[in-house]
Amino acid sequence: MKIQKLSLPMVGFLQALGLTLYCSLVSILFWQGNKLFGNVPNYMGPFLALVIFTTSALISALITLGYPFLLFWEKKQTREALRLVCYTVCWLIVIALLILSILLIIK
Repeated sequence: MKIQKLSLPMVGFLQALGLTLYCSLVSILFWQGNKLFGNVPNYMGPFLALVIFTTSALISALITLGYPFLLFWEKKQTREALRLVCYTVCWLIVIALLILSILLIIK
């Protein structure tokens, strides 16, 4: 299945889903960090957190903006690129609200 055959809302959904899954993996790393690495009472703990944070921001940008950049730069489809970013943001909001709703129901 080629990405060109998918509709923009579907590509936005897949990007939002990928970003959500990636964020969940990073969250697990932060949540279980003490078990994995032990207590780090020196400079390396905050340093590692910042490196993970900046790397995570780069990976998130690539997931979210990679294909829109291709649409904008290579295919000269500015409108579609902007629409795709908007679809991705909308899907991220829906996923966040869904997760929040589940957390409120469970609590």
